[in-house]
Amino acid sequence: MPWSLTSPMDQKMLFLTDCVRELIPIAESCRRYGISRKTGYKWIERFKEHGSQGLLDRSRRPHHLVRSTPQEIIERILEARHHHPNWGAKKLLWLLAKQFPGMSLPPRSTVCDILKRYGLVPPIRKRRRLDHPGRPMTPMIAPNEIWTADYKGHFKTVDGLYCYPLTVADGFSRYLFDVRAFLSPAHEFTQPVFERLFQEYGLPKMIRTDNGAPFATTAIGRLSRLSVWWVRLGIFPELIEPAHPEQNGRHERMHRTLKAETVRPPAADKQKQQDRFDDFRQRYNHERPHESLGQQTPASVYQPSGTPSGSASAMFWVRNTSGSRRSTTGSGRSSSGPSVSGALTNEIQRSRTTAVENTGKMCYLCLRTKMSPISPVVHYVINHKHIFI
Repeated sequence: MPWSLTSPMDQKMLFLTDCVRELIPIAESCRRYGISRKTGYKWIERFKEHGSQGLLDRSRRPHHLVRSTPQEIIERILEARHHHPNWGAKKLLWLLAKQFPGMSLPPRSTVCDILKRYGLVPPIRKRRRLDHPGRPMTPMIAPNEIWTADYKGHFKTVDGLYCYPLTVADGFSRYLFDVRAFLSPAHEFTQPVFERLFQEYGLPKMIRTDNGAPFATTAIGRLSRLSVWWVRLGIFPELIEPAHPEQNGRHERMHRTLKAETVRPPAADKQKQQDRFDDFRQRYNHERPHESLGQQTPASVYQPSGTPSGSASAMFWVRNTSGSRRSTTGSGRSSSGPSVSGALTNEIQRSRTTAVENTGKMCYLCLRTKMSPISPVVHYVINHKHIFI
């Protein structure tokens, strides 16, 4: 048989029942229930006056607060707040002390409580917390396993314009692929740099970055247009945890050397600053020995990737003049229309060297075609016809 449970209210009713029956003295009943005689007589009087409702616990709040702020001072504080709605407690206290020199004013914390009590402090909007996969744990054991990229902290050149250096390096060999100066960290500036690096050095397996633009966004999975393009190329975007630059410590250490040798003091303009970056990259890769590499230079350790950029079966998107989209893959199959014939696909593969994008020329059709910012358009000319993949 389970034990019976009793509440404080049940104990009070049992105590009063014994007292009403007068079977035992009140002092003995108080000893049985573990209360003092003063408390026992208190419950008896309350039960006689209010019945069972008198047995409920009452508020222990004092009727009068000796150290409470006088109502006159509260009204002065509220009046000052209405005249200066953007002022905080410190400034309001300074104003009241100037207007009423002899008034005994409360401390700043009390003024803050008064403003909150009367609804004069707007609630703080909570920032939406985004999920994160956690600390990156992938080891850097070979060249092109992990590339690291980041925008170094911006600064102003002598002409007053901001400079945002984009840096891309190999995590294992510390080989610095590029340091490119831009006026902003926009996607339109960043993607062409990676296109050129992929064509020159091949594709890495991962690219480790921070959570800033243009590498990540607040969308699902923190994906950005740039990282989506990497995924379609077969590259995994790896993000460090927010506010933890030490998780990309190799890259940040390179930034320290870059800042000391090229930015202090800054150059006259963007072009001269870029010349400094180019000279630094040459010295960093081919002349400066690296302690973690056994005093070898990054250029002597790095080897280009075995995955060329042209062999990735990436999906490309094209926006035509009417605004609609179509997508195709490296196999020639379209997601919004019939598949391209095998003969045409082979002809496209044989004609890669005639790509217009490699020659830098633009035709009238190219100017009318608007690319989606997700990825570039592969454009080939076959028998004087323009084919977009």
